[in-house]
Amino acid sequence: MAEEYQMRKAETREVLPEIDFLPQIPHKGQQLDIALFGANTYEKNIQNMRKAHFHSKELPNITFTPAITASSISAAAYRFEDFAKPQIFDPRRLQAGWIVRTSEGVFVNPLDAQGNPITDEQILKSYLKADRKVNGIYLLDNDSGFAPYDSFTRGVQDCDTFAQGGLARVLEHTPEKVAEQLRAIASPKFYKKGVNVWGFDNVKEPTLRVVGLGSYRDLVVRRLDVYGGYWLDGSDGFAFGVLDKSAEGASQTKQA
Repeated sequence: MAEEYQMRKAETREVLPEIDFLPQIPHKGQQLDIALFGANTYEKNIQNMRKAHFHSKELPNITFTPAITASSISAAAYRFEDFAKPQIFDPRRLQAGWIVRTSEGVFVNPLDAQGNPITDEQILKSYLKADRKVNGIYLLDNDSGFAPYDSFTRGVQDCDTFAQGGLARVLEHTPEKVAEQLRAIASPKFYKKGVNVWGFDNVKEPTLRVVGLGSYRDLVVRRLDVYGGYWLDGSDGFAFGVLDKSAEGASQTKQA
């Protein structure tokens, strides 16, 4: 009997979703490859960052890791008026990164080696060594830190009060007395009625949240909104993802 004639079928080709990069973002002497995700919940935005994407022949199969607060702020501050304000801050919020609120203050980017948030207060407090305290806040490794409540003002305030406060400085992870990028974002040029810092109430137990930055709106945009009560699966917003250099096809650009 003659052998049956069989075609050798082509394999199904996986077509990855395309993704654009922002212009390379200068951050602490590096140039970061960053993409914008959303609008969605922070949980969903992170899930999408971890999926494979196509950017170019040089970067055909890439994934992203969530930007921490300092690199998120660098990306937002870069040409803020042209990009972040009209496309992120005005219509929604920027999901800037993880925080843990405690009875004494706010831990920023409290992440373990796998990038998962740490909520054990004993572990978090063990990092607060005297030699890590700078101008009233603690600046820890990997752009993490701690701002005691008495280092910053809550509620409505002017731009300079906010930028000089411990919360702004720990979010930006700067040892200086002013968080310059956040001062530029909160400028009266953009927000004539200043800044509202809220959702940073004292808590009895460590509380994991996402810090959100956006434009408070009534009839017009008038105030920068800095919110410390964003849930992982809460309302939709935007988040920055940093190129995972360990992924197949990733560039050698060093990330935050």
